[in-house]
Amino acid sequence: MDDLLRLDDELDADQRLIRDTVRSFVADRVLPHVGDWFEEAVFPARELAPELGSLGLLGMHLQGYGCAGTDATSYGVACRELEAGDSGLRSFVSVQGSLAMFPIWKYGSDEQKEEWLPRMAAGQAIGCFGLTEPDHGSDPAGMRTYAKKDGSDWILNGSKMWITNGSIADVAVVWAQTDDGVRGFVVPAGTPGFSAPEIHKKMSLRASVTSSLYFDDVRLPASAVLPGVTGLRGPLSCLSEARYGIVWGVTGAARACLEAAVDYAKTRVQFDKPIGAFQLTQEKLAWMYVGLAQAGLTALHLGRLKDAGTLEPRQISFGKLANVRAALDIARQARSILGGNGITLEYPVIRHMNNLESVLTYEGTQEIHTLVLGEALTGLAAYR
Repeated sequence: MDDLLRLDDELDADQRLIRDTVRSFVADRVLPHVGDWFEEAVFPARELAPELGSLGLLGMHLQGYGCAGTDATSYGVACRELEAGDSGLRSFVSVQGSLAMFPIWKYGSDEQKEEWLPRMAAGQAIGCFGLTEPDHGSDPAGMRTYAKKDGSDWILNGSKMWITNGSIADVAVVWAQTDDGVRGFVVPAGTPGFSAPEIHKKMSLRASVTSSLYFDDVRLPASAVLPGVTGLRGPLSCLSEARYGIVWGVTGAARACLEAAVDYAKTRVQFDKPIGAFQLTQEKLAWMYVGLAQAGLTALHLGRLKDAGTLEPRQISFGKLANVRAALDIARQARSILGGNGITLEYPVIRHMNNLESVLTYEGTQEIHTLVLGEALTGLAAYR
C-alpha cells in the first residue's frame, strides 16, 4: 500500500534499516503463526526473546549494558512494525524494555544493572512490571501492596493484576507503598512467597501472557530496592516510556487492517465488480487512510520531540488517546469491509480489533488521558 504522504521519507537511513529489519522478522517469524497463537492463547516468549535480543530490540532505546542505544524515533518505528504483527508482540517488547529494564536502568543500583540488564537485553531473562492492582488501576496512589522494614530486610505483601509477562518473568519490578512513600523493588522469580498465576479466558491479547502477582510475606534484602527514586514519579515515568511506544505501535495494527481491507476490496466481487469499485467502500478506505496518516504524523512529531528531549507526559497522553482511537476506528471499518470474513483468523482484522480493545485501556484508559488533556487546557484537575 502506498505511503501517500511519504511519511517514511522523513526517516533517516538507520531508521529505515530498523523498519525493514523488523518488518522482515515479523513477516518470517510471526505472521505465519500468530493466528494460531491467538486462537490457542499461547505466546512462545522463550523462543522469540533471544531472537528479539539478537536484533537489538529489547531495551533498544537505553544506553550501555548490551542495549542498542537507538534514538526514540527508531524505537517508535520498531514498535510500529512489531504491532503490525500483533499487539501482544509489541507489548512483550514494550514491557521488557520500557517497564522492566527502564526502571532498573534509570533508578537501579550498579549491582542491579549489571545483574539484570545485559541478560534482559539479550533475551536471556524476561521481566515484568507490577503496578496495577485488582482494586487500583487508574489511581495507583491508592495501591495496597505494602513493603515494611524488618531489620535490614523488607517484607512485601499484596497483589498485582493484568501483568504482561508475569508468569514467564525471571524478575518483576514491583511498586509498593512504604512508610517513606512508594518504592520500587526488584523481585526475582522463585523468591519464597511470590507467585504469578496466568490469567485465562481472555478475548483480547490472546497471543500474550497476562498474569496476577501475589506477595505473601516475601522477604527481600535491602539490595532489592531501587535506590534512585521515591514516590509515584518512578512508576509514572516508566508508563510514559511505554505509552510512547503505544503511540507508534497502534499505527502498525491500523496499517495491517487497512492493507487487508484494500486487498480484499480489490478482489472481492459482488454485483459483477470488485467491492472496492463502489463509492461507499472507497469512502470508508479514504477515511481510514486519513486516520492512519494523521496518527503517523502524530507519532513522528512526538518522536522528534522525544529525541530533542522536550516531550511532555501530556503530549504522550494526546498521542495515546488519539492514535488508539484512530486505530480502533480503522479496525472496525476494515471488519465491515471484509463482511463475514472479517471475523475469522484467516485475516488479521478481528485479531487486531480485539487486541486494540485492550490497548485502549492499558497504560492509562482513554478517560484518564482525556482528563490529562482537560487539565492541560483548563488548568483544573478533574480526577476526583
